[in-house]
Amino acid sequence: MRPRTLRTALATLTAILAAAGCLTAAGPAAAQQRPPVNRCSPGVSLTGFSDALDKTTYDGTYVGNLSALARDRRGSLAALSDRSSLFRLDARTLKPRGVTTLADENGAALDSEGLVADGDGTYLVSSETEPSVRRYSRTGELLGRLPVPDDLRTAPEGRGRANGSFEGLTLLPGGRTLLASMEYPLDGDPADLVRVQSWQRTRHGDFRPGAQYTYRTDPGLGVAEVTATPDGRLLVLERGFTSGVGNTVRLQLADRPGRGTALHKRLLADLADCPSLGATAKQPQPNPLLDNFEGMAVTGRSGGRLEVLVVSDDNQNVVQTTRFLKLRVRA
Repeated sequence: MRPRTLRTALATLTAILAAAGCLTAAGPAAAQQRPPVNRCSPGVSLTGFSDALDKTTYDGTYVGNLSALARDRRGSLAALSDRSSLFRLDARTLKPRGVTTLADENGAALDSEGLVADGDGTYLVSSETEPSVRRYSRTGELLGRLPVPDDLRTAPEGRGRANGSFEGLTLLPGGRTLLASMEYPLDGDPADLVRVQSWQRTRHGDFRPGAQYTYRTDPGLGVAEVTATPDGRLLVLERGFTSGVGNTVRLQLADRPGRGTALHKRLLADLADCPSLGATAKQPQPNPLLDNFEGMAVTGRSGGRLEVLVVSDDNQNVVQTTRFLKLRVRA
């Protein structure tokens, strides 16, 4: 090869290697734009799950039947059993750190389904028996009860369905508006329409009934939980079960209440589309990760996304699991 030709070839090779170096340098930036791993949908990813509390006891109390979660302003996490037990959990490890037994005015157990940690350290707890919303001290003392509109009461007093009334409970940002979601429609309402009742906090700190909203579920599903986001919109957990098939669990995002009486929604994720991450199921499920999920709380924010914790109610049943899911949600 002639020297001039050699110089030309070397120059061409150098340019090619320089271009390759530029492409290599651009690699990390391109990688940062990839979708998050373990995603359930474009806006939701699964960051982990835990079955550590399944079929366990704490201080002589069964740790299960968990129907609601709440995080207070100090960062503590509470989990409510529908058998009247209120557990305080370590927010990082989820291990129980205390348990309190709740009761109604007559000392009877509650069918407790919804939980809010109020700013003064007390708890608001909904029960679907009547239905009702009661306030309890941190030590479990009954402090009062909120008024409930007559039409929401369980039949025959009202149009509410037995075992289908107040399932979700949440406090909007600012602490002035409390919301309770019915699980199923009132008698006489369309099969896909559920009611969401609000209460407004007075200057004395108690709550008075406010506006009532409507929310449309997907066919065959009920509302298992409702949780406010930091901007006042609502994360809604819709749930259903088909024998021999398993659970359907969908995470929806609904409007901030106040702009009309109908709460419009959009689907964030069907949890059947999440990766199973090695989870196993004790009964048929569309995805072995699934179970009877019905408790949910926003626990923080990371990278512009909400950290959301979801828990299942195992109904103290050998073929169900007490399982926590950790989700990262773009809402």
